[in-house]
Amino acid sequence: MFIIGGEKEHTMASLLDTLFLTMNGETTTLRDLGGTRWLVVNVASACGATPQYAGLQTLHDQHEELTVVGFPCNQFGAQEPGTHEEICEFTTSKYQVTFPLMAKVDVNGEGRIPLYEQLCVTSDADGHSGDIRWNFEKFLIDGEGNVQRFSTRATPETLPI
Repeated sequence: MFIIGGEKEHTMASLLDTLFLTMNGETTTLRDLGGTRWLVVNVASACGATPQYAGLQTLHDQHEELTVVGFPCNQFGAQEPGTHEEICEFTTSKYQVTFPLMAKVDVNGEGRIPLYEQLCVTSDADGHSGDIRWNFEKFLIDGEGNVQRFSTRATPETLPI
């Protein structure tokens, strides 16, 4: 990380080393989770897009170098009200999710976690950057920290993995 004029300026590689919490309350990073590419997704259990869990799990299973990382978030229509235990039970029983789910987070507003602070500067194909608009927005990150952003409408099956 470079310090310029008293402000922190992040290198793209620092994105891979940004700390966040697991559901067990431990700190980790994308790099620590393994893989050489990551698909970061803000997820919810009671959303119209919730069936995307199945496609996310398929991507995780079919691409050895890809790690799907789910960040439960309750900021959109209160569609992720459950506890960590309830979220894990739901995703495992309904969608057989084995990819890592992190601690429930805020992806917008004052409580936005640092990882999403960095991700939200990326524009999607429609030119949208900034705040996350809904559940299941996706960020595909390569080993150099380059980011592609995809809206909720982009299903896992349509992503350029």
